Amino acid sequence: MEEVMYKACIFDLDGTLTDTLESLNYSVGETMKEVGLSPITKEQCREFVGNGAKVLIEKALKASGDEKLSRFDEAFAAYQRIFDENCTYQVRPYRGILQMLAELKSLGVKLGVLSNKPDKQTVYVVSEIFGRDMFDLVQGQKEGVPRKPDPAALLSMAEHFGAEPSETLYVGDSEVDAATGKGARMDTILVSWGFRDRETLAAAGAVKIADNTEEILEIVRNRGMNNV
Repeated sequence: MEEVMYKACIFDLDGTLTDTLESLNYSVGETMKEVGLSPITKEQCREFVGNGAKVLIEKALKASGDEKLSRFDEAFAAYQRIFDENCTYQVRPYRGILQMLAELKSLGVKLGVLSNKPDKQTVYVVSEIFGRDMFDLVQGQKEGVPRKPDPAALLSMAEHFGAEPSETLYVGDSEVDAATGKGARMDTILVSWGFRDRETLAAAGAVKIADNTEEILEIVRNRGMNNV
């Protein structure tokens, strides 16, 4: 099989590059308090994230007893305000991420972030945690752009980098990311250190599950998942 030289590597954010569970759980908890409902647990928050802020709040409301989502507008407005103020609360990169990104850059790989987190907060979190020069393109959820697992934004980012899908590696941590990468026909790695357990990742059809950042680097160094 012909070797692949990856021109670009695009990452999910929450649960892949950064441990953002505390910030998400805190913001959802404060939101539920503000609308007079009981907060969800951290494990529920871990399960609910991945499909964007609206879905997160819908699932949180239902878990807190608002089955008909009668408080959605109020809760979503509150969450947007609260999360905007706390989107970097206890956020940190996972072990080995900074070193991995630095090596990928040294190899000449273009780096991108694609998140279902709102675009404003995505750009802010990435710039605060990684600086403004680490990534070549950062994009969150925008109006008029379908969210993952629709592959449109992922394909658009690859095109921006001048890379074919076969020349782009996508890295995420959930079944949403598995479906996104498959839809884009890109080599896709799911990481085991994020918001989903290995069983969920395997059930999502993950071709490769990485347990550490060195495994991702080895795939890039060896020019493709088929060569490792």
